[in-house]
Amino acid sequence: MKKFHLLLLLLFISFIVNSQDLTQTVRGSVKDANSKAPISFAQVLLLGSEPIKGITCDLDGNFTMKDVPIGRQSFSISAIGYEKQIISDQLIGSAKMLQIEVLMQEKINTSKQVKVTAKANKDKTLNNMTTASGRMFSVEEAKKYAGGFDDPARLASAFAGVSSSGTGNNGIVIRGNSPKGLLWRLEGVEISNPNHFADLDAFGGGGLTALSSYVLANSDFFTGAFPAEYGNAFSGVFDIKMRTGNNSEHEHSFEIGAIGTDISSEGPFSKKGKSSYLFNYRYSTLGLIAPFLPDGAGDIGYQDLSFKMHFPTKKFGAFSLWGLGALDKSGSVAVEDSSEVFTTDDLRDGDAKQTMGAIGLNHKYFLSKKVYINTAIAGSGNGLDLEYNRKEFSNNSFLATESIKSGLWNYTAQTYVNSKVNKKHTNKTGLSFTSMHYNLDLKDGSANPGTLVSVVDQKGSSALIRAYTSSKY
Repeated sequence: MKKFHLLLLLLFISFIVNSQDLTQTVRGSVKDANSKAPISFAQVLLLGSEPIKGITCDLDGNFTMKDVPIGRQSFSISAIGYEKQIISDQLIGSAKMLQIEVLMQEKINTSKQVKVTAKANKDKTLNNMTTASGRMFSVEEAKKYAGGFDDPARLASAFAGVSSSGTGNNGIVIRGNSPKGLLWRLEGVEISNPNHFADLDAFGGGGLTALSSYVLANSDFFTGAFPAEYGNAFSGVFDIKMRTGNNSEHEHSFEIGAIGTDISSEGPFSKKGKSSYLFNYRYSTLGLIAPFLPDGAGDIGYQDLSFKMHFPTKKFGAFSLWGLGALDKSGSVAVEDSSEVFTTDDLRDGDAKQTMGAIGLNHKYFLSKKVYINTAIAGSGNGLDLEYNRKEFSNNSFLATESIKSGLWNYTAQTYVNSKVNKKHTNKTGLSFTSMHYNLDLKDGSANPGTLVSVVDQKGSSALIRAYTSSKY
């Protein structure tokens, strides 16, 4: 009966409903790369279309291009006084509207003849203060990377000087440094390791990312020579961005895949305003099919929730409320028959529960067309509750061998001012305050099973203040 139910489930997973609509709508915004101010009336062209299909951005730099054929398409964006941009190889699907953000660099020198080549410059990061050792990666790349599981961390292992710490985790080793030295940032705020089963197999790594590709936007990855705003890291920086939800139409999706079941939704709060919401919930596929698996095979499960709500205003700037949460469960079950014991791991019985969360509020306000201030308050933390025992066949009992109860959480307040002084000079100056708290309770009973000895039992807190200013000329 279990085999029959499993067969039905696999048939259900393989069933795909394709839309008959062969076109889709593409929305986007065009901004100055340094000041982040919108570029009014920029021209957007669909390359390869016959006849040529194009549209002009509105006063706020936004555009909506309808009836774009599904498949991989490329776009050309041009504006007076700016270098032309080519956005290539974008996947247009029939079920979901594509939304892109274009950052354009202002022209410094002009010439009589200009040669334009359709090439994506991946070394051009979103952070305009980057000079070296930085790379922009896209969600599209993570989807196309073989064995990537839509995980940006696994994609990073293909970069020069970067490797994975093992096949069973997505820990990032940069030029031989420990994955623990990697700084994770979400929406510009430092957060805890955003991976499922984080720090169990390798400190700084995990099984797979807790951020679904449905909510990710183009982000930056640094392998050294960090801009001044990045601190508290010696290996690398993963600066992850979440995209803004569709503010014109409601879109919902449901997907069952190898790594989990995704339910996502996005849309406007009101058709009259420009506010939007975006959320995604994912539950592990192993957890769903656990009733059909052999005993002990369904002891691994995870789930995560991510969201972003965007509230632009006319006079007070734009507010964004975002969050990420993850729950993980893993464990092992001791063998039932003593004849099946080959290693000490066969006697191990217990489970580990992990939690990770981050929530923040960002505010961006333009003091002028060339100067804006960005402020954020956020909280982030993670916890581990682990209990393991050793099975004794002599009296059919379990003796405690280890216990870990730990928690780490940070509260952050930060702000920076970005000023585009002129075409050549941009300055960013900021201040950050982080209050760090920890609670560690580690007990070990490996020497004398059944008697746990306290190794660490500490609670404490500390604070970190950072100030920086950087200019790019």
